[in-house]
Amino acid sequence: MYLEIKDLSVKLGEFHLKNINLGLYEGEYVVIIGPTGSGKSILLETIIGFYNADKGTIKLNGKVINNIPPENRDIGIVYQDNVLFPNMNVYDNIAYGAKNKFSDIEIEEKIMNISKIMKIDHILHRDISTLSGGEVQRTSLARALIVEPKIVLMDEPFSALDVSTQAKITNMIKKVGKNHNTTFLHVTHNFNDVWNLADRVGVMDNGEIHQLSTVEDVFSRPENRFVADFVGVQNIFEGKISEINSERAIIELSNGTVITSSDVNCLGKILGNNKRNILIAIRPESIIFSNVEFKSSARNQLKGKIIDIVKSGPTVLINIDVNGNIFKGLLTKSSAEDLEIEKEKEIYMSFKSLNVKILDAYKSFKN
Repeated sequence: MYLEIKDLSVKLGEFHLKNINLGLYEGEYVVIIGPTGSGKSILLETIIGFYNADKGTIKLNGKVINNIPPENRDIGIVYQDNVLFPNMNVYDNIAYGAKNKFSDIEIEEKIMNISKIMKIDHILHRDISTLSGGEVQRTSLARALIVEPKIVLMDEPFSALDVSTQAKITNMIKKVGKNHNTTFLHVTHNFNDVWNLADRVGVMDNGEIHQLSTVEDVFSRPENRFVADFVGVQNIFEGKISEINSERAIIELSNGTVITSSDVNCLGKILGNNKRNILIAIRPESIIFSNVEFKSSARNQLKGKIIDIVKSGPTVLINIDVNGNIFKGLLTKSSAEDLEIEKEKEIYMSFKSLNVKILDAYKSFKN
Protein backbone atom coordinates (compact mmCIF):
# COMPACT_ATOMS: atom_id res chain seq x y z
CA MET A 1 0.00 0.00 0.00
CA TYR A 2 1.17 3.53 -0.81
CA LEU A 3 -0.82 5.14 2.03
CA GLU A 4 -1.42 2.75 4.90
CA ILE A 5 -3.41 3.70 8.00
CA LYS A 6 -3.61 1.11 10.76
CA ASP A 7 -5.75 1.22 13.91
CA LEU A 8 -5.86 5.03 13.86
CA SER A 9 -7.71 6.66 16.76
CA VAL A 10 -8.06 10.37 17.52
CA LYS A 11 -10.00 11.91 20.41
CA LEU A 12 -11.19 15.49 19.99
CA GLY A 13 -13.51 16.43 22.84
CA GLU A 14 -16.50 14.15 22.60
CA PHE A 15 -15.69 13.06 19.02
CA HIS A 16 -13.51 10.04 18.29
CA LEU A 17 -11.98 8.57 15.17
CA LYS A 18 -12.14 4.89 16.04
CA ASN A 19 -9.60 2.33 14.85
CA ILE A 20 -9.48 3.53 11.25
CA ASN A 21 -7.87 1.05 8.86
CA LEU A 22 -7.43 2.36 5.35
CA GLY A 23 -5.04 1.71 2.49
CA LEU A 24 -4.53 3.38 -0.90
CA TYR A 25 -2.47 2.13 -3.81
CA GLU A 26 -0.22 4.53 -5.68
CA GLY A 27 -2.18 6.35 -8.38
CA GLU A 28 -5.52 5.33 -6.88
CA TYR A 29 -8.48 7.66 -6.37
CA VAL A 30 -10.43 6.82 -3.20
CA VAL A 31 -13.55 8.74 -2.18
CA ILE A 32 -14.96 8.69 1.37
CA ILE A 33 -18.64 9.56 1.75
CA GLY A 34 -20.70 9.98 4.89
CA PRO A 35 -23.07 12.35 6.69
CA THR A 36 -22.02 15.67 8.21
CA GLY A 37 -20.10 15.12 11.43
CA SER A 38 -18.97 11.61 10.55
CA GLY A 39 -15.28 12.52 10.83
CA LYS A 40 -14.29 12.74 7.17
CA SER A 41 -12.45 16.07 7.45
CA ILE A 42 -10.80 15.10 10.73
CA LEU A 43 -9.46 11.98 9.04
CA LEU A 44 -7.84 14.08 6.30
CA GLU A 45 -6.44 16.59 8.76
CA THR A 46 -4.95 13.81 10.88
CA ILE A 47 -3.29 12.30 7.79
CA ILE A 48 -1.70 15.63 6.91
CA GLY A 49 -0.66 16.23 10.53
CA PHE A 50 -2.98 18.97 11.80
CA TYR A 51 -4.17 16.57 14.54
CA ASN A 52 -2.05 14.05 16.41
CA ALA A 53 -3.10 10.41 16.55
CA ASP A 54 -3.78 9.01 20.02
CA LYS A 55 -3.19 5.52 18.67
CA GLY A 56 -2.22 3.85 15.41
CA THR A 57 0.15 4.54 12.56
CA ILE A 58 0.12 6.46 9.28
CA LYS A 59 2.56 5.22 6.65
CA LEU A 60 3.26 6.93 3.34
CA ASN A 61 5.32 5.04 0.79
CA GLY A 62 6.49 2.67 3.54
CA LYS A 63 7.54 5.40 6.01
CA VAL A 64 5.77 6.17 9.30
CA ILE A 65 4.89 9.88 9.23
CA ASN A 66 3.08 10.31 12.57
CA ASN A 67 5.77 12.58 14.03
CA ILE A 68 6.68 14.47 10.86
CA PRO A 69 5.44 18.11 10.71
CA PRO A 70 2.67 18.77 8.16
CA GLU A 71 4.90 20.86 5.89
CA ASN A 72 7.36 17.97 5.56
CA ARG A 73 4.88 15.14 4.87
CA ASP A 74 4.79 15.74 1.12
CA ILE A 75 0.99 15.83 1.19
CA GLY A 76 -1.23 18.42 -0.49
CA ILE A 77 -4.72 19.38 0.65
CA VAL A 78 -7.52 21.21 -1.19
CA TYR A 79 -10.57 22.55 0.68
CA GLN A 80 -13.99 23.71 -0.47
CA ASP A 81 -13.05 27.31 0.32
CA ASN A 82 -9.33 27.19 -0.35
CA VAL A 83 -8.03 30.65 0.52
CA LEU A 84 -5.68 32.19 -2.01
CA PHE A 85 -3.31 35.04 -1.14
CA PRO A 86 -5.17 38.24 -2.12
CA ASN A 87 -1.97 40.24 -2.57
CA MET A 88 -0.64 37.84 -5.24
CA ASN A 89 -1.80 37.14 -8.78
CA VAL A 90 -2.64 33.65 -10.03
CA TYR A 91 0.95 32.87 -11.07
CA ASP A 92 2.42 33.83 -7.70
CA ASN A 93 -0.25 31.90 -5.80
CA ILE A 94 0.55 28.74 -7.71
CA ALA A 95 4.30 29.28 -7.32
CA TYR A 96 4.18 29.99 -3.58
CA GLY A 97 4.43 26.43 -2.28
CA ALA A 98 7.03 25.40 -4.84
CA LYS A 99 9.67 28.02 -3.99
CA ASN A 100 11.38 25.84 -1.40
CA LYS A 101 11.43 22.81 -3.66
CA PHE A 102 12.28 23.96 -7.19
CA SER A 103 14.33 26.63 -8.97
CA ASP A 104 12.63 29.62 -10.60
CA ILE A 105 13.15 28.09 -14.04
CA GLU A 106 11.63 24.78 -12.92
CA ILE A 107 8.72 26.58 -11.30
CA GLU A 108 7.96 28.52 -14.47
CA GLU A 109 7.98 25.34 -16.55
CA LYS A 110 5.77 23.50 -14.09
CA ILE A 111 3.31 26.38 -13.87
CA MET A 112 3.01 26.46 -17.64
CA ASN A 113 2.28 22.73 -17.69
CA ILE A 114 -0.22 22.60 -14.83
CA SER A 115 -1.98 25.82 -15.86
CA LYS A 116 -2.61 24.41 -19.34
CA ILE A 117 -4.08 21.23 -17.87
CA MET A 118 -6.27 23.27 -15.50
CA LYS A 119 -7.07 25.73 -18.33
CA ILE A 120 -5.95 28.81 -16.43
CA ASP A 121 -2.84 29.61 -18.49
CA HIS A 122 -4.61 32.68 -19.89
CA ILE A 123 -5.30 34.20 -16.43
CA LEU A 124 -1.91 33.80 -14.73
CA HIS A 125 -1.54 37.61 -14.55
CA ARG A 126 -4.99 38.16 -13.02
CA ASP A 127 -5.68 39.40 -9.48
CA ILE A 128 -7.47 36.89 -7.24
CA SER A 129 -10.40 39.26 -6.68
CA THR A 130 -11.32 39.03 -10.38
CA LEU A 131 -11.63 35.23 -10.50
CA SER A 132 -14.81 33.17 -10.71
CA GLY A 133 -15.44 30.33 -8.25
CA GLY A 134 -14.25 27.77 -10.78
CA GLU A 135 -11.09 29.74 -11.52
CA VAL A 136 -10.32 30.04 -7.80
CA GLN A 137 -10.68 26.29 -7.32
CA ARG A 138 -8.57 25.47 -10.37
CA THR A 139 -5.88 27.81 -9.06
CA SER A 140 -6.05 26.10 -5.66
CA LEU A 141 -5.71 22.70 -7.30
CA ALA A 142 -2.77 23.88 -9.39
CA ARG A 143 -1.07 25.23 -6.25
CA ALA A 144 -1.52 21.86 -4.50
CA LEU A 145 -0.35 19.81 -7.49
CA ILE A 146 2.68 21.82 -8.60
CA VAL A 147 4.77 20.64 -5.64
CA GLU A 148 4.22 17.05 -6.84
CA PRO A 149 2.91 15.72 -3.52
CA LYS A 150 2.89 12.01 -2.83
CA ILE A 151 -0.82 12.24 -2.16
CA VAL A 152 -3.50 14.92 -2.53
CA LEU A 153 -6.28 15.19 0.06
CA MET A 154 -9.54 16.72 -1.18
CA ASP A 155 -12.11 18.06 1.31
CA GLU A 156 -15.42 18.78 -0.46
CA PRO A 157 -13.47 20.60 -3.20
CA PHE A 158 -16.34 21.01 -5.67
CA SER A 159 -19.35 21.61 -3.42
CA ALA A 160 -19.44 25.40 -3.93
CA LEU A 161 -19.31 25.10 -7.73
CA ASP A 162 -22.14 24.86 -10.24
CA VAL A 163 -22.78 21.53 -11.96
CA SER A 164 -21.16 22.54 -15.25
CA THR A 165 -17.97 23.76 -13.55
CA GLN A 166 -17.84 20.63 -11.39
CA ALA A 167 -17.93 18.47 -14.53
CA LYS A 168 -15.10 20.43 -16.17
CA ILE A 169 -12.85 20.26 -13.09
CA THR A 170 -13.60 16.57 -12.63
CA ASN A 171 -12.29 15.90 -16.14
CA MET A 172 -9.17 17.92 -15.37
CA ILE A 173 -8.55 15.96 -12.16
CA LYS A 174 -8.85 12.71 -14.10
CA LYS A 175 -6.25 13.93 -16.58
CA VAL A 176 -3.84 15.02 -13.85
CA GLY A 177 -4.19 11.73 -12.01
CA LYS A 178 -3.57 9.69 -15.13
CA ASN A 179 -0.64 11.77 -16.42
CA HIS A 180 1.20 12.03 -13.10
CA ASN A 181 0.07 8.82 -11.34
CA THR A 182 -1.22 11.04 -8.53
CA THR A 183 -2.86 9.44 -5.49
CA PHE A 184 -6.06 11.10 -4.21
CA LEU A 185 -8.12 10.74 -1.04
CA HIS A 186 -11.31 12.75 -1.46
CA VAL A 187 -14.14 13.27 1.07
CA THR A 188 -17.54 14.47 -0.07
CA HIS A 189 -21.33 14.36 0.26
CA ASN A 190 -21.74 14.33 -3.51
CA PHE A 191 -22.38 10.91 -5.04
CA ASN A 192 -21.48 12.31 -8.48
CA ASP A 193 -17.88 12.62 -7.28
CA VAL A 194 -18.00 8.90 -6.49
CA TRP A 195 -19.34 7.88 -9.88
CA ASN A 196 -17.05 10.21 -11.82
CA LEU A 197 -13.76 9.81 -9.96
CA ALA A 198 -13.55 6.90 -7.52
CA ASP A 199 -11.62 3.69 -8.02
CA ARG A 200 -12.94 2.68 -4.59
CA VAL A 201 -15.36 4.26 -2.14
CA GLY A 202 -15.62 4.17 1.64
CA VAL A 203 -18.66 4.97 3.76
CA MET A 204 -18.00 6.67 7.10
CA ASP A 205 -20.17 7.44 10.12
CA ASN A 206 -19.52 8.38 13.74
CA GLY A 207 -15.75 8.17 13.36
CA GLU A 208 -15.72 4.73 11.73
CA ILE A 209 -15.35 3.42 8.19
CA HIS A 210 -18.19 0.95 7.71
CA GLN A 211 -17.28 -0.32 4.27
CA LEU A 212 -14.48 0.27 1.76
CA SER A 213 -14.77 -1.44 -1.60
CA THR A 214 -15.43 -0.89 -5.28
CA VAL A 215 -18.18 1.55 -6.19
CA GLU A 216 -20.31 -1.30 -7.51
CA ASP A 217 -19.95 -3.33 -4.32
CA VAL A 218 -20.79 -0.48 -1.97
CA PHE A 219 -23.85 0.65 -3.91
CA SER A 220 -25.10 -2.80 -4.89
CA ARG A 221 -23.81 -4.96 -2.04
CA PRO A 222 -23.78 -2.86 1.15
CA GLU A 223 -22.42 -4.69 4.19
CA ASN A 224 -24.79 -3.30 6.81
CA ARG A 225 -27.95 -1.33 7.27
CA PHE A 226 -26.27 2.06 7.71
CA VAL A 227 -24.41 1.74 4.41
CA ALA A 228 -27.55 0.53 2.66
CA ASP A 229 -29.58 3.46 3.98
CA PHE A 230 -26.89 6.01 3.14
CA VAL A 231 -26.36 4.90 -0.45
CA GLY A 232 -30.10 4.80 -1.09
CA VAL A 233 -31.03 1.12 -1.16
CA GLN A 234 -34.31 2.02 0.65
CA ASN A 235 -35.96 -1.43 0.48
CA ILE A 236 -34.58 -3.08 3.62
CA PHE A 237 -36.53 -5.86 5.29
CA GLU A 238 -36.00 -8.28 8.13
CA GLY A 239 -36.90 -11.85 7.35
CA LYS A 240 -36.43 -15.43 8.42
CA ILE A 241 -34.67 -18.01 6.25
CA SER A 242 -36.93 -20.99 5.67
CA GLU A 243 -34.68 -22.81 3.18
CA ILE A 244 -31.05 -22.35 2.17
CA ASN A 245 -28.38 -23.97 0.02
CA SER A 246 -25.22 -22.73 -1.70
CA GLU A 247 -27.21 -21.18 -4.57
CA ARG A 248 -30.26 -19.59 -2.99
CA ALA A 249 -32.11 -18.73 0.20
CA ILE A 250 -35.87 -18.55 0.67
CA ILE A 251 -36.70 -15.69 3.05
CA GLU A 252 -40.07 -15.18 4.66
CA LEU A 253 -40.99 -11.60 5.57
CA SER A 254 -43.75 -10.57 7.94
CA ASN A 255 -47.28 -11.52 6.93
CA GLY A 256 -46.03 -14.44 4.84
CA THR A 257 -44.40 -12.60 1.92
CA VAL A 258 -41.72 -14.90 0.45
CA ILE A 259 -38.59 -13.68 -1.38
CA THR A 260 -35.75 -15.63 -2.98
CA SER A 261 -32.14 -14.41 -2.83
CA SER A 262 -29.26 -15.70 -4.94
CA ASP A 263 -26.66 -13.48 -3.27
CA VAL A 264 -24.01 -16.18 -3.45
CA ASN A 265 -21.33 -13.99 -1.89
CA CYS A 266 -23.25 -14.04 1.38
CA LEU A 267 -24.94 -17.42 1.12
CA GLY A 268 -21.66 -19.23 1.62
CA LYS A 269 -20.99 -17.28 4.79
CA ILE A 270 -24.33 -18.06 6.42
CA LEU A 271 -24.82 -21.61 5.14
CA GLY A 272 -24.99 -23.93 8.15
CA ASN A 273 -25.47 -21.07 10.61
CA ASN A 274 -28.35 -21.87 12.94
CA LYS A 275 -29.26 -18.21 13.33
CA ARG A 276 -31.75 -17.59 10.57
CA ASN A 277 -33.03 -14.01 10.93
CA ILE A 278 -31.40 -11.67 8.40
CA LEU A 279 -31.79 -8.35 6.66
CA ILE A 280 -32.26 -8.15 2.90
CA ALA A 281 -32.02 -5.14 0.60
CA ILE A 282 -33.35 -4.39 -2.89
CA ARG A 283 -32.51 -1.19 -4.77
CA PRO A 284 -35.61 0.68 -6.09
CA GLU A 285 -34.24 0.69 -9.65
CA SER A 286 -33.96 -3.12 -9.58
CA ILE A 287 -37.74 -3.49 -9.40
CA ILE A 288 -39.73 -3.87 -12.63
CA PHE A 289 -43.46 -3.10 -12.67
CA SER A 290 -46.24 -4.45 -14.87
CA ASN A 291 -50.00 -4.60 -15.05
CA VAL A 292 -50.01 -8.34 -15.70
CA GLU A 293 -48.33 -11.25 -13.99
CA PHE A 294 -44.95 -12.29 -15.42
CA LYS A 295 -43.74 -15.81 -14.68
CA SER A 296 -40.02 -16.48 -14.41
CA SER A 297 -38.03 -18.85 -12.22
CA ALA A 298 -35.22 -16.28 -12.02
CA ARG A 299 -37.45 -13.53 -10.64
CA ASN A 300 -39.38 -12.75 -7.52
CA GLN A 301 -42.88 -11.54 -8.29
CA LEU A 302 -45.21 -9.85 -5.86
CA LYS A 303 -48.55 -8.09 -6.12
CA GLY A 304 -49.27 -4.96 -4.13
CA LYS A 305 -51.21 -1.73 -3.93
CA ILE A 306 -49.76 1.70 -4.75
CA ILE A 307 -50.07 3.88 -1.65
CA ASP A 308 -47.92 6.90 -2.58
CA ILE A 309 -46.47 8.57 -5.67
CA VAL A 310 -43.66 11.15 -5.58
CA LYS A 311 -42.65 12.90 -8.81
CA SER A 312 -39.08 14.21 -8.94
CA GLY A 313 -37.78 15.64 -12.19
CA PRO A 314 -37.72 12.89 -14.83
CA THR A 315 -38.44 10.08 -12.35
CA VAL A 316 -41.38 8.84 -10.29
CA LEU A 317 -40.92 7.09 -6.93
CA ILE A 318 -43.82 4.85 -5.96
CA ASN A 319 -44.55 3.10 -2.67
CA ILE A 320 -46.27 -0.27 -2.86
CA ASP A 321 -47.89 -2.06 0.06
CA VAL A 322 -47.34 -5.83 -0.10
CA ASN A 323 -49.04 -7.43 2.90
CA GLY A 324 -47.90 -4.60 5.15
CA ASN A 325 -44.34 -4.44 3.77
CA ILE A 326 -43.70 -1.16 1.93
CA PHE A 327 -41.56 -1.44 -1.21
CA LYS A 328 -40.17 1.59 -3.03
CA GLY A 329 -39.73 1.51 -6.80
CA LEU A 330 -38.38 3.95 -9.37
CA LEU A 331 -39.93 4.64 -12.78
CA THR A 332 -39.38 7.08 -15.59
CA LYS A 333 -42.25 9.46 -16.23
CA SER A 334 -43.07 7.76 -19.52
CA SER A 335 -43.14 4.31 -17.87
CA ALA A 336 -45.43 5.64 -15.13
CA GLU A 337 -47.77 7.02 -17.80
CA ASP A 338 -47.76 3.76 -19.79
CA LEU A 339 -48.60 1.80 -16.63
CA GLU A 340 -51.29 4.34 -15.70
CA ILE A 341 -49.83 4.69 -12.21
CA GLU A 342 -52.26 6.02 -9.61
CA LYS A 343 -52.92 5.59 -5.90
CA GLU A 344 -54.86 2.50 -4.78
CA LYS A 345 -54.10 0.70 -8.03
CA GLU A 346 -52.94 -2.91 -7.74
CA ILE A 347 -49.73 -3.66 -9.63
CA TYR A 348 -47.25 -6.49 -10.13
CA MET A 349 -43.60 -5.99 -9.26
CA SER A 350 -40.70 -8.30 -10.07
CA PHE A 351 -36.97 -8.36 -9.35
CA LYS A 352 -34.17 -10.84 -9.91
CA SER A 353 -33.12 -13.05 -7.03
CA LEU A 354 -29.56 -11.89 -7.78
CA ASN A 355 -30.64 -8.35 -6.84
CA VAL A 356 -31.81 -9.38 -3.37
CA LYS A 357 -28.75 -8.60 -1.25
CA ILE A 358 -28.22 -10.06 2.20
CA LEU A 359 -26.98 -7.49 4.74
CA ASP A 360 -25.05 -7.97 7.96
CA ALA A 361 -24.26 -11.50 6.86
CA TYR A 362 -22.01 -12.20 9.81
CA LYS A 363 -22.51 -9.18 12.09
CA SER A 364 -26.17 -8.78 12.95
CA PHE A 365 -27.85 -12.19 13.08
CA LYS A 366 -30.64 -12.65 15.55
CA ASN A 367 -31.79 -15.91 17.10
